[in-house]
Amino acid sequence: MHIAIVGNIGAGKTTLTQMLGAHYKWDVMYEAVEGNPYLASFYEDMERWAFNLQIYFLNSRFAQVQKIRSTTYATIIQDRTIYEDAYIFARNLYDSEVLTERDYQTYLLLFNSIVNTVSQPDLLIYLKADIPKLVSQIKKRGRDFESDISVEYLKSLNGYYDEFAKNYDHGRLIEIDVNDMDFANNPADFKTITDQLDKELFYV
Repeated sequence: MHIAIVGNIGAGKTTLTQMLGAHYKWDVMYEAVEGNPYLASFYEDMERWAFNLQIYFLNSRFAQVQKIRSTTYATIIQDRTIYEDAYIFARNLYDSEVLTERDYQTYLLLFNSIVNTVSQPDLLIYLKADIPKLVSQIKKRGRDFESDISVEYLKSLNGYYDEFAKNYDHGRLIEIDVNDMDFANNPADFKTITDQLDKELFYV
């Protein structure tokens, strides 16, 4: 199976991906954050680097999906999906007039060509978190390039994520509200998530 975790910056995707991979003995694929040559530049000057960053992520995600398709017998859990690149991040940058019309249309042409060649995940896990939770998590992990992320930017992304989850029609999606959870440190919270996944994956 191909399972993917989606959610805003700071929602806990990478941590949960790692934990579920260890719990279920799944193979894990992480988002290309560490070593990304554009992220720091993007947060310093979004207009200059938005297109470059989106193309980098799109290519990285496409390479991951190709690898997933070539893996026949393993279950893979993925941190973030190719759909979020276009429907949330690129769209937000375009609607905010950070990404130009020309660059956005060029990006969409490439995205549509790619997405028509890939298969959708068997299950999406949407981690829903409000702004205080996101800000707290971002501060806790202390990445220098994320220190200037604005609340307005996170709010905008949350709106697109909610719309994405509501209209997602590429397969199954479950929503988990993590606002009052600390699944990284509280075994009961993590069990709540695995119990829900057990029902979804093994008893349907």
